[in-house]
Amino acid sequence: MRTILYHIGRLWQYRRREALETALRGEALKQVPYLDNAYLIIDDGRIVEVGPMEELGTIDGQGIDLKGRDVTPCWVDCHTHLVFAAPRLEEFRMRLAGMSYEEIAARGGGIYNSALRLREMSEEELYQRARRRLDLLIRMGTGAVEIKSGYGLDTDSELKMLRVIDRLKRESPIPVRATFLGAHAIPPPYRDRREKYLEEVLYEMVPRIAEEQLAAYIDVFCERGYFTAEETEQIILQGAKYGLKARLHTNQFSSSGGIEVAVRHRIVSVDHLEVLTDEEIQLLSQSEVMATLLPGAAFFLRSPFPKGRALVDSGARLALASDFNPGSCPTPNMFFVQALACLRCGLTPEEAFNAATVNAAYSLDLQGEVGAIAVGARANLLVFDELKDLAQISYEICNTLQHSVIINGKWYGSNQIRP
Repeated sequence: MRTILYHIGRLWQYRRREALETALRGEALKQVPYLDNAYLIIDDGRIVEVGPMEELGTIDGQGIDLKGRDVTPCWVDCHTHLVFAAPRLEEFRMRLAGMSYEEIAARGGGIYNSALRLREMSEEELYQRARRRLDLLIRMGTGAVEIKSGYGLDTDSELKMLRVIDRLKRESPIPVRATFLGAHAIPPPYRDRREKYLEEVLYEMVPRIAEEQLAAYIDVFCERGYFTAEETEQIILQGAKYGLKARLHTNQFSSSGGIEVAVRHRIVSVDHLEVLTDEEIQLLSQSEVMATLLPGAAFFLRSPFPKGRALVDSGARLALASDFNPGSCPTPNMFFVQALACLRCGLTPEEAFNAATVNAAYSLDLQGEVGAIAVGARANLLVFDELKDLAQISYEICNTLQHSVIINGKWYGSNQIRP
């Protein structure tokens, strides 16, 4: 069905497709282009025409008068772990009592705790829980998402997770990108023979996943107590042999060599970065690697926040994501991520907005598909009831700004505010 949204107050992130062929950095990251008093035409779920109201001719199709409301693209959440069996509430209590993430993991909690629970759950139940979380994420304004495995930690369980993600990908109304993260932690049974688990990841998991086409990306937790830089390099090179692009969890608690590996191999993205040296910032600034910040995890773990300001000023590419997971960031709220990025990472509202839309889409190979208002892009949109300034998105913390969600040109959810 052809739908015309007209009398749009301000159409944010309006860009030509050719301008989306590279990620934003430096001065470009500071600018969010817009069109005042605009219309937008949707056909078959995609944006087919955009322009100022004075150029809108006869309304041919379903016309919706937005009466001055602003429109933006939906968020692109390029780092999540939304497929999991259960929350880790007991660890929350342990953390409140003063234990660190690493101390909890050493006691059998953390990632391995999630793995044990996931192994006990049927694939169907795992899917149903993940589908409810995905629905929540969409209703909160996210129009594309990356989902990682990594709570399996054995071949059968990792494949189970990836089959769930693949089913979400096929049945979801928004784009879903799958990432294989078998190298999320060394399972306790392998602590004294870690090379055996590494071999399972390299020679059992990766070939099976590639054969069944269950992932686009491969990821490693390159961190003290998890995987070394040398092991990380082995894993991403093995993934590359099978066509899997690399992303990295790194520098969450320490500088462990992940940045150097990422830059040397020109991988897609390095994520977390709560701990960064000046030398590592310089390396990223001179590379094409995306620095993806996850301020929700730093907030929940009460860790140092990433140096967003320094990264932007250095000229590095920058994206923002939720890190939605049961242990260190149990929320998919990208509005909250925007607020934290500004208040605790030093970004401007415009930089934060670009990082969670255009650049996040680029990091998932979805540029021109989502994350911008562009002809040919999916009509995955947010309609704000009252948005006077883009800064309100970061200012009104945790999604208090009233909005409606449009996915593929259709209003999504039953409780949306509609014109």
